[in-house]
Amino acid sequence: MPAGYSGTPLIKKLGLKETMKVLLIAAPEDYFDLLESDISSQFLKKNETPDFIHLFAKSEKEFLREMQGLKKICKANSNITIWVSWYKKSSKVPTDVTEETIRQYALRNDLVDVKVCAVSEIWSGLKLVVPVAKRK
Repeated sequence: MPAGYSGTPLIKKLGLKETMKVLLIAAPEDYFDLLESDISSQFLKKNETPDFIHLFAKSEKEFLREMQGLKKICKANSNITIWVSWYKKSSKVPTDVTEETIRQYALRNDLVDVKVCAVSEIWSGLKLVVPVAKRK
């Protein structure tokens, strides 16, 4: 196991439960391998609202565009969990997305960050939720 990794399975770190309806956005091809689970049966069906979203953002522009599209979903389900993943600096993959980029966006858009984790050797993740005081 690489240094700095807790050994906790990713699916547990993310808080992804079998009952959740899932929306993945730009997930890497090895996502099920990272989770050590095939969650395709939990993917959203037409006219469903997700409980869990995992967005992988390669650029700030992509991140902002995708988050704009998620605003309605957050209003429809204020108990939603949104994980945003970006390339770690150690991955050496060029990106303009940082933990601070995501956190600042969240604070300006009625979301708060509550957890950070290593998703893989190249991806970090930040968990965003609607603050309790603003939930329906």
